[in-house]
Amino acid sequence: MPDEKLKSGRIILFVIVALAVGVAGGFFIGKRSSGPGEMAISEEVVGKQLYSCGMHPDIISEEPGNCPICGMKLTPIKTASAATTTPKGERKIKYWRAPMDPTYISDKPGKSPMGVDLVPVYEDEIAEGAITIDPVTVQNMGLRTGLVQTGKLTRTIRTVGHIDYDEKKLYIINTKITGWIEKLYVNTTGEVVDKGQPLLEIYSPELVSTQEEYLSALKNFSVLEDSPYEEARTGALELLNSTRKRLEYWDIDKSQIENLEQDGEIKKTLTLYSPTTGVVLHKNAIEGAYVKAGSDLFRIADLSTVWVLATIYEYELPYIKLRQKAQMTLAYLPGESFEGKLTYIYPYLEQKTRDVKVRLELSNPGYRLKPDMYANVVIASKLPGERILIPEEAVIRSGKREIVFVDMGEGKYAAREVATGVSGEGEVVEVKKGLLPGEIIVVSGQFMLDSESKTQEAIQKMIKAKMATSPEAEEMQMVSVSKTAEKVEVEKPIGEEVKNLNLTPEKKANFTEEVYTCPMEEHSHILQVGFGICPECEMDLVPITQTGRAVYTCPMQEHHHVLFHQPGDCPECGMKLIKLESKDKPK
Repeated sequence: MPDEKLKSGRIILFVIVALAVGVAGGFFIGKRSSGPGEMAISEEVVGKQLYSCGMHPDIISEEPGNCPICGMKLTPIKTASAATTTPKGERKIKYWRAPMDPTYISDKPGKSPMGVDLVPVYEDEIAEGAITIDPVTVQNMGLRTGLVQTGKLTRTIRTVGHIDYDEKKLYIINTKITGWIEKLYVNTTGEVVDKGQPLLEIYSPELVSTQEEYLSALKNFSVLEDSPYEEARTGALELLNSTRKRLEYWDIDKSQIENLEQDGEIKKTLTLYSPTTGVVLHKNAIEGAYVKAGSDLFRIADLSTVWVLATIYEYELPYIKLRQKAQMTLAYLPGESFEGKLTYIYPYLEQKTRDVKVRLELSNPGYRLKPDMYANVVIASKLPGERILIPEEAVIRSGKREIVFVDMGEGKYAAREVATGVSGEGEVVEVKKGLLPGEIIVVSGQFMLDSESKTQEAIQKMIKAKMATSPEAEEMQMVSVSKTAEKVEVEKPIGEEVKNLNLTPEKKANFTEEVYTCPMEEHSHILQVGFGICPECEMDLVPITQTGRAVYTCPMQEHHHVLFHQPGDCPECGMKLIKLESKDKPK
């Protein structure tokens, strides 16, 4: 019995010691998890109420007061930590995107244009990058939202031109014989003439002598028509035909020749008639004047149809085609438009103006369209296929990127980078990448959101900078490494190498010693400025000088952040990369 009691006592004592060790270990682990690491500092700093200046958002303070620059009262900052958290449960997929191109998204799984499987993007992930604004503030900002829609896109081209004559309906009246103008029927420029209307009578000695020859040949043929000698009949017929052709070549009308045969009366003058209905543009004929063969007497234009010559910029050429309808308006006829069609695209480009001339054809009843008038031309081209369309005012263009703010609901707004295409009628623009039909976007007041987003970004950077320069952070840094969906905390001392991670791209790669790489040869392409961990094998990066490998960078000062482990061309400017020498600044 005493042995059994002693044995039971030992067991109880062992259990008590084990429990004490477990409690102490749990307390130690809990103490470590809330130690002076990054996460602990983040909770301590972010959990506090911060204050900022409305005029100088870079001023951040943990206590209320006045701005040291302008003296304004600091206002509380509403951080993103106040946002509601995603409820537990199954995560809902918002859309799918390409891992190599975040702007390529789809509403269903599949493959990207590069052949890579699309990855899901969950709603809670989107909300993490969003900014939250109070409903009252939203109303004061005047935010207006719209729906991303699909539809047909019409590209409208607006240009100017001038009215010109239809070159196919221009006529020049001249004489083929030399003589004198006996009588002038049309004596003013701008006069409207009808087809077949007499223009003038011209006297020519050659014409008189040819008429006499024709009458003589006609009489000779009538005598020898029944002659038994075939050669005589043939000669008389040939003489008659040659004389008749000479009259026809001089534009003697057939009816005049027939009258000459019937009456036998020689006409002193030749009458010239108008070949078309039109307007006299030029008149060189003067009554009594002597004219030579080939002289231009009248120039007549048929204005029943006119041309409009307009100019199109070269980037607008893909949106026009032949037989396309166009609308034309004139300043002297306000509120009235004329419809025509595009009949010709000139096959050359104007060197100085860099535009292409196109020709429109319009009917001109009543001669209301007058040549050399200036005209406003509108060509509407309907592009094929359904396209994703948004209001053009919803896009914020910074020169390098195009941003659209998406309404996530509950006062959350997320900036989304998009790729736009063609702008169309109705102040809409095509979206090629970045948005899906049915999403709600901000179409008015988005610049206020952009300012708020940049302010929040500046606040987060300042918080991180404060964490990095705090006494606790100088002793220890908690580096989070993602490994099989778990977070492993690794303690690394913070030295000058880690501080180099805060350098801007323009100040990177000042010395070769600042460039770190993976010690594994197969990971020599891993290059960065400052200490870190290899994303492929998770080994500590070492200075490039310890490996003896070469580093190449761009010779341009603004591209010194470009680093490669082998020679080549700069991906930003195309210049040939140069080798960085140890302890030497890039030239």
